[in-house]
Amino acid sequence: MISSSLAMRLCGFLYIYILISNAASVGLGNRNNEFDSSIKMPLIAANPGRYWMSVIMAIASHLGIVVISGMLFLAFNSYNRLLALIGSLLRLGEAFAMFYSEFTVLKLLDLSNEYMLNQINRDTLRNIGDQILLTKNNTVDLGLLFLSVGAIAYCILFIQNGAAPSKIAWLGLASGLISALGILAKFSTGFGIVAVIGMVLMMVFEISFGGWLILYSKP
Repeated sequence: MISSSLAMRLCGFLYIYILISNAASVGLGNRNNEFDSSIKMPLIAANPGRYWMSVIMAIASHLGIVVISGMLFLAFNSYNRLLALIGSLLRLGEAFAMFYSEFTVLKLLDLSNEYMLNQINRDTLRNIGDQILLTKNNTVDLGLLFLSVGAIAYCILFIQNGAAPSKIAWLGLASGLISALGILAKFSTGFGIVAVIGMVLMMVFEISFGGWLILYSKP
């Protein structure tokens, strides 16, 4: 059985791992908030191996989310089992939404080749590609909403029980609230600036919390 001390340190490494592997995926070309497949598909067709690797890196990152959801529960359920369970289940929901987005976008690999070779039905293929990108973006945003609400649940736990430094816990609570409200606003109005600000704050929280878990956490 993994001790709470080891689970905490594993969570710290996983926070950093998830951010780094996701950044690698984005760097290889697997980005969110791209909507014009007529721009995206020629890039994929020019280097399909690179895009395939970007999706593999994203899946590796999402596997880290599955693991961290269990590690967070093992590390912190003794403080408040209900909040820990809610937070971990939401992180699992995030992972499944992200997995779905990657399997959806894999369709672009074959579609891109057909788009480059087919000069007649390009409008139809572009519409299909645009729909794939829209589905991916919406699914990723749903996953980020789960992440934000899960962070809120855990940060309430941290604030109530002193399980993490108060400054980090309040930063996580504020970033989770801003991100969640921003994503809901993006779904309803298309205005995404608040969501972007929230996710930047969320990354600052995860780096700070992950570093604290690795270096200073105690059971």
